[in-house]
Amino acid sequence: MVRKLALLPAAAALDPWAGRPPHHCAGVDEVGRGCLFGPVFAAAVVLTAEAAACLAAAGLTDSKKLSAKRRGALVPLIRQQATAWGLGQASAAEIDRRGIRHATESAMLRALQRLPAPPALLIVDGVLPLRGWSGEQLTLIGGDSLCGAIAAASVLAKEERDALMRRLALRVPGYGLERHAGYGTALHRQALLQLGPSPLHRRSFLGAILPVAGR
Repeated sequence: MVRKLALLPAAAALDPWAGRPPHHCAGVDEVGRGCLFGPVFAAAVVLTAEAAACLAAAGLTDSKKLSAKRRGALVPLIRQQATAWGLGQASAAEIDRRGIRHATESAMLRALQRLPAPPALLIVDGVLPLRGWSGEQLTLIGGDSLCGAIAAASVLAKEERDALMRRLALRVPGYGLERHAGYGTALHRQALLQLGPSPLHRRSFLGAILPVAGR
């Protein structure tokens, strides 16, 4: 049986690795779950205790709490300090076909598959375990603020996805992707009403905006 653990934030603040050597663990996180456009991204990161401390001193925390400039500066540090890291994604078509949770889990599993070896313990941000992972895993509420490996994963995934959105803004103009990265801002919703969805929009997410989008 796969062992699934859960840590409350108070315990995680003392030891987010649940007693394991940090370099035997991998943190995984995703970005873009609530977007209307494009893929969901995930990253997996393995850090030593020394690397986690070095990155924390450099300002690493939950990517949502960091400016774009700070995230960009952290990316090369994370790649340099990490024992291993990997990225994965699941397309808008996959999200429409399988649902956002399945697609997000697929992106996470793909990121983990790019690590050189499976971690002894997987640490997942949030309350939901990663279905499809056969090893031991830990769910950690607020993990992107408590665990350096999860925080690093959130930064890598966010920066990689935002970079893709900037490139796609040139291929799919008119929606303002370079400004909102595919999230459902007023600008994006207005563009959808004027232009309709592109092939890379998540049709299953557009029902409240364009009632006929999924037909």
